[in-house]
Amino acid sequence: MLLITSEDNGPQLGCYGDRNVKTPNLDRLAAEGARFETAWITQAVCSPSRSSILTGLYPHQNGQIGLATHKYAMFRACANIPSLLRKAGYRTGIMGKLHVNPASAFPFGFRWNPSKFCSFRHRDVRKIAEVAGKFMAASLEPFFLMVNYPDAHLPFLRQQKGIPERPHAPADVTPPSFIGADTPRLRKHLAAYYDCISRLDTGVGLLLARLAAAGHADDTLVIYLGDHGSQFSRGKGTCYEPALRVPFIVRWPVRGKAGQVRRELVSSVDILPTILDAAGAEIPKELPGRSLLPLVEDKTVQWREHLFAEWTSAHPRWYFPQRVVRDGRHKLIVSLLRDRPSPVEHTYTTHEVWWKTGTSEAELAAASESIRKAVATWRRPPPEELYDLQADPDELHNLAGKPEHAATQKQLRAALADWQRRTRDPLADPALLDKLTDEHDAAMKAVKHNPKARFARDVKGFRWRYLDYLRRQPRP
Repeated sequence: MLLITSEDNGPQLGCYGDRNVKTPNLDRLAAEGARFETAWITQAVCSPSRSSILTGLYPHQNGQIGLATHKYAMFRACANIPSLLRKAGYRTGIMGKLHVNPASAFPFGFRWNPSKFCSFRHRDVRKIAEVAGKFMAASLEPFFLMVNYPDAHLPFLRQQKGIPERPHAPADVTPPSFIGADTPRLRKHLAAYYDCISRLDTGVGLLLARLAAAGHADDTLVIYLGDHGSQFSRGKGTCYEPALRVPFIVRWPVRGKAGQVRRELVSSVDILPTILDAAGAEIPKELPGRSLLPLVEDKTVQWREHLFAEWTSAHPRWYFPQRVVRDGRHKLIVSLLRDRPSPVEHTYTTHEVWWKTGTSEAELAAASESIRKAVATWRRPPPEELYDLQADPDELHNLAGKPEHAATQKQLRAALADWQRRTRDPLADPALLDKLTDEHDAAMKAVKHNPKARFARDVKGFRWRYLDYLRRQPRP
């Protein structure tokens, strides 16, 4: 089994219809397997998303509700891919970052993550393929290898080790409509972003060539997905489609049918059940996802009607709890706080820290009225946002509160409440929401009162108390 993840990219690939970049290797992988048209991750920032990939649980279930670098962590050592596959007789390995706390909960037999080859500043896809090839060729027992590429995370590096051979020029690319503006500055960032995607594609091609050289191309389950969407406005860190929707491809020559484009609603919580199903191992009943193998085999099965996701935090400054549900056409976003604007929007628009890829205030001033209204909604979200993704794929027109859409809004609200109950979402309890909000506010104040601390994690003795009080949820 080979699980490949990339960073910070939505379906900006040739096989998903993007004409700004050529991705022949990922396109070939899709042609040889099943490409899922509507796939969501669970939370659009790295650690929570990866916690769901590895444990099959939503972040509010496993506790990893923010970035591991800011000391967010799982409540306990949940069963996960390496722990379950080790019991099933697999040799397990991970390349690139894990980024989920505690790392000790994931008993990979092989770990490789040297910063000079695989990091935000250094991206050597040839070396990654070389090391992965040695692992695969040396495995006498069945293996599971997770390969995590740093592309396309910021900073957008145009060329690394000569890859791509011909970087994109700003004139070569056209900004996706969700970005909301088309300026030389944004095109420069976008061109470099597509260079990252091109390098990723080259890396995947080299990796799959090593898999073939090891003699396992025909008997290996290959899963590829992005960990969440790209870091442009209304992308990473939000609950909009450019944040949640990712490329998701599964190839399994043993049982799969090639050339499929699947329209079912699939989620990253489906990865663990799929892997266990392929291994012939028991799938824990408490997992909210389900195996994708019947779809990969082109079987007709009754499938889910809704997808669910969430946002809680990345670090204390970006705490802004939301919950979201979609069906085949409509989508509902519920914002749990009523007394503050979105800190994520503020970071994008004002270009705080290194988020220079956001559409600026000046660029927004020259944008269309519909874009300006959409950003205003993002900035000060109402309690609920409702979108018709068929008629309005860029989520520009909030339909919540309109009488003609009341039935749809009510139905999605009920589905979301049922999911919160089934998954024991602690923030469905107003008292716990208030407690978590107070804790994040206190963390921000602690930084202000400590001149030596840049973040709450830098304050001596800092620890998240939510790890104690949010984990004690009654069963539904």
